[in-house]
Amino acid sequence: MSTRAVVCHKEWMLQPDREPDAEPTTYAMQCAICGESSPASADFAEPQDWVFEHGGRNPAHHTYREIISRPWRAWWKP
Repeated sequence: MSTRAVVCHKEWMLQPDREPDAEPTTYAMQCAICGESSPASADFAEPQDWVFEHGGRNPAHHTYREIISRPWRAWWKP
């Protein structure tokens, strides 16, 4: 008995998932000074408000990172 392998090359495509059932894109902000983060939200206004509140409580915290979670989909071309 011998082993036989079949290899099939496929060309894959990748793009943001914009299907109606796709997960929402979410946004969050993280303080680069202390590492504290806002809750993730589909509405960017909520993390932005968090930055203003956090900065108000911590006047020396001026640097933040935006964290975006965007759904993607991959498929192969027939």
